[in-house]
Amino acid sequence: MFRNLAIAFLLVCCVAVAANAAPIEYVADAANSVRDVISIDARWGFNRGDVSAASMREFDDRDWQTVDVPHDWAIAGPFAKDAPASREGAFLPSGVAWYRKHFSISNDFIGKKVFIEFDGVMANSDVWINGHHLGHRPNGYVSFRYELTDHLKFGANEENVIAVRSDTAKQVASRWYTGSGIYRHVRMVVVDPVHVAYEGVYVTTPEITSAHATVDVEVRVENRNDKKREVKVSTTIVDPDGTVVAEGNAASELESGASGMFDVHSVVENPVLWSLESPKLYTVIAKVIVDGVTRDQVSTPFGIRRAEFRSDTGFVLNGENVKIKGVCLHHCAGALGAAVPVSAWEHRLSRLRELGVNAVRTAHNPVAREFLDLCDRMGVLVMDEFFDCWTIGKRREDYHHHFREWAHRDMADTLRRDRNHPSVILYSVGNEIHDTPREELAKSILKDLVAICHDIDPTRPVTQGLFRPNVSHDYDNGLADMLDVIGTNYRDLELLQAWRDQPGRKIIGTEQGHDRKIWLACRDNDHHAGQFLWVGIDYLGESWQWPVTTYNSGLLDRTLRSYARGRERQSWWSETPMVRVFRRIAPTEKTPTDPGYEGIQWKRQQVLFDDWSPRATDDHEENVEVYSNCDEVELVLNGRSLGVQALPSDASARNWSVPFSVGRLIAIGRNDGVEVARDELATAGEAARIEVRVNRSTLTPGFDEVAYVEVTVTDSSGVRVPRSESEIAFKVDGPGKLIAVDSASIVSHEPFQASRRRAFRGRCIGIVRATDSKGVISVTASAEGLIPGVAKIDVSPE
Repeated sequence: MFRNLAIAFLLVCCVAVAANAAPIEYVADAANSVRDVISIDARWGFNRGDVSAASMREFDDRDWQTVDVPHDWAIAGPFAKDAPASREGAFLPSGVAWYRKHFSISNDFIGKKVFIEFDGVMANSDVWINGHHLGHRPNGYVSFRYELTDHLKFGANEENVIAVRSDTAKQVASRWYTGSGIYRHVRMVVVDPVHVAYEGVYVTTPEITSAHATVDVEVRVENRNDKKREVKVSTTIVDPDGTVVAEGNAASELESGASGMFDVHSVVENPVLWSLESPKLYTVIAKVIVDGVTRDQVSTPFGIRRAEFRSDTGFVLNGENVKIKGVCLHHCAGALGAAVPVSAWEHRLSRLRELGVNAVRTAHNPVAREFLDLCDRMGVLVMDEFFDCWTIGKRREDYHHHFREWAHRDMADTLRRDRNHPSVILYSVGNEIHDTPREELAKSILKDLVAICHDIDPTRPVTQGLFRPNVSHDYDNGLADMLDVIGTNYRDLELLQAWRDQPGRKIIGTEQGHDRKIWLACRDNDHHAGQFLWVGIDYLGESWQWPVTTYNSGLLDRTLRSYARGRERQSWWSETPMVRVFRRIAPTEKTPTDPGYEGIQWKRQQVLFDDWSPRATDDHEENVEVYSNCDEVELVLNGRSLGVQALPSDASARNWSVPFSVGRLIAIGRNDGVEVARDELATAGEAARIEVRVNRSTLTPGFDEVAYVEVTVTDSSGVRVPRSESEIAFKVDGPGKLIAVDSASIVSHEPFQASRRRAFRGRCIGIVRATDSKGVISVTASAEGLIPGVAKIDVSPE
């Protein structure tokens, strides 16, 4: 019997033993499964700061804090102007931290192989089992595993200790906030000595027609037994509805200590294709059979789809041209830091999808495996990126110190992990790599990286975000043409010229700003595959200087509210009728007026507000900007039409100069004369009450489910009061807890892990997680002088 997440086999005994008061988990094979995959996220001992002898089994950790992982300890703050991570790390802390996990393991597992798998530890991790050092990984983004078998003490009365040291003390080590600690999931995997190797299943679909699809499954099997074994691998393919649609098998002898590849060829009739609109997933179940007994079993989701880049028509999915409308995203999520629940990513991607986004570039490192799982299920394309630097660093302590020793292994491990995801359409081996001006060096490295990609996954092309390719002569010296798809950052006009010079080139904009002309260059050239904007959502770090903590060029702010540029992009990218109206003002001399901004040199931009509540209400003109994909838009102020404007062919906004009047400003979008969209702004009165909305009505206990609580300060009529900076107090009753608060302010230094948050432009958010109970969570948001708001969330067991 097989369980993917074998919680049923993880019997937890929260007992205090004489040597240590930390809880001990008892791991047992209660169901006699062939493969146990056991979450060990819960109840780790945690200590911030370096501790001698903490790797030893006998070390006394009774005074340590108990935490669950994923855990990003740095996000708790505090912000500090003199933080070693500086502006790049959002002025948040960094340093050494230790984690220790106590457990006992059943005698039932004697004779099996036991592994521990980490999805990500930031950074420079070292892992021990019972004082034995298992290994070191400097890259905080890669997944890795170690074998525990030979160092375990079996039996219910025997205690084992896993110790993990993470180290982000050397700074500055990144250009953005990384987080610190065991910030992704951890699991224990128990298998038979004859088993599927780590990330050992590879599924390809070399031939696809409407009538059938060939499915080739490669399964690498390891024989860790002391004898040669006759091994059979059987595969079963299950369609999206759960019906078995194909089966196959292969057999071979495996010598003791050897591994072998088993190739199974199957045909699926009338395949259901994975697409953006209908991301249907199949599953292949691979079984390892020895002497007629199933020894191991692994399930691998995959999609059947035809994805290719062409020099004449850009990106093609299942025979249809698809313009890639992508954004770059870092791995953190605002107030949640680097330890991000799946439901938070789902909420973030849903908000981006609303704007017409169909792709993500994983800037600039491997992401969590569950992020790719989510993209598979949601129908979001992915450019899977590996490195921000090679041998020449961008910051003093970044990955360039480790590249020569670790890059090939880090990338190979990530490729094997990610290559079955239908959402992944393109690999990127680097972002703005500073080695490229050294032509011989850069070509040598690039050749090796591309070869590794092609060897491990020959089905996907390789690109790179080229760094000033015209300056480095990458288009002329052959480096750009070493890539399957040529990508460049912020130089699309040069990229298009490179295509005109050699029309056989396949091209994509790997990173772009929010410039309309650049979008038009992409839109109006079929051979241009698409673009990835910098950036999809505001992120911590890479800020200007104190007091700024955030890079705020997103389509969405940290609370996931859309900026005006997000709605502008929606008017270009979304096929759903929409209209949004904004008030536009000229830039101020200095924004905001804070001594910390002295010396900053940046281009002052137009500022747009989604309100009809200017500070001055006397007679004056307001510049109104409307974004819409509708054929025509009519603007109406207090019931009086201000005119109709047609859809511009150059994707520019529709603008009106409007004499200000207190009241309601309405934009009406029409197609073929019929209203299909409407947006309204109204003048706010005095702040009177708080409105509370949640993004989901139900929660299940566990790390990966959270609800976003959106708080708005309004007047008595429900109109947001944009000047409100009320301090909002959150109170959670019932089976839930508040895990974070946030606002869109990029200069606030309020802690994220708190129960209060000052509103910014009348808004802020809280994030709530369910506890291990049934019932109803009640979230109350209150502030002095305002009527409180309340939201309810139902909680159901897993």
